[in-house]
Amino acid sequence: MEHLVEHMRTSYHSVHEPICGICKKHCRSFESLREHLIGPLPKQECKNIFNIRGCRLCLTILDSPNARWIHQERCQFSSINAGLLARFANLGIRDNLTVDNGGTRGPQVVALACKMVGGGSDGSLDLCARVCLIDESENIIFHTYVKPPIPVTNYRYETTGIRPEYLRDAMPLRQVQRKIQDFLCNGEPMWKIRPKGGKARILVGHGLDHDLDRLQIEYPAIMMRDTAKYPPLMKTSKLSNSLKYLTQAYLGYDIQTGIQDPYEDCVATLRLYMRMRSQVHKIEDYPLASDPQNRNNFASWRQNELERMAPEQLLEISRSDYYCWCLDSRDM
Repeated sequence: MEHLVEHMRTSYHSVHEPICGICKKHCRSFESLREHLIGPLPKQECKNIFNIRGCRLCLTILDSPNARWIHQERCQFSSINAGLLARFANLGIRDNLTVDNGGTRGPQVVALACKMVGGGSDGSLDLCARVCLIDESENIIFHTYVKPPIPVTNYRYETTGIRPEYLRDAMPLRQVQRKIQDFLCNGEPMWKIRPKGGKARILVGHGLDHDLDRLQIEYPAIMMRDTAKYPPLMKTSKLSNSLKYLTQAYLGYDIQTGIQDPYEDCVATLRLYMRMRSQVHKIEDYPLASDPQNRNNFASWRQNELERMAPEQLLEISRSDYYCWCLDSRDM
């Protein structure tokens, strides 16, 4: 019991973790759950049932093989039409950015993606040359090529499809930065932005710290939902998965084949976010281990009391050490 209490004190098991639908094992990430079910060394009993009734995308266990077939038809997303992406590649400036001062109910969600060209003597310095923003319905609300502040030495055409003439009369970086910053804050001063009840928009993306840095935009971390840093979507080694892998593994289609489009990346990150947000977890008044009300749940002075608890009771008082995106759905 002493070892179990110590394990619970440091593991932060909670109702928000991915859980095996067969043996109820708690996993730190979906990758860990995937390895448990269909990895090189799976739990054989769980693997056998999963192969008959499990969804390989969301890892849910269904009631029957027929229920799995119906579920997977809904769970599988289709890729974006190649012809549509080709038209977006030739799209100039599209600017539907509006500040509504929080007129809509609940925080609005937008997804952002950038494509980088190279600067510096060896072309290794990332410079934002194209940016796209979409809304929850996957509609483009802002798209433009961006004129970098320093000369481009490598256009990385094989992956970006960007040519010098696309950037010659493009929107200057400073103007792009101001437009996006104002749109995200939505009329709310930066110092006043808060996760609940505010007007600022939730920003979804993959590698957002890097994208915002290249756009010279500051935005509070509490309003960002980054698929590269969300613990359930990370590797078991706690490193980030690529967006290409996450889309193939959890949405069921391929992206970034050949020339890459920021709209395609926006849609993929938004779909991943919506899938994570739609999970149904038990409602807790104070769901985070960092909440003051949970400060003494596993305090050392409670050791004797904790050792007398059943494992189920320890799990009942254990809380998550990360913000689960399902909590966003309660404000919508």
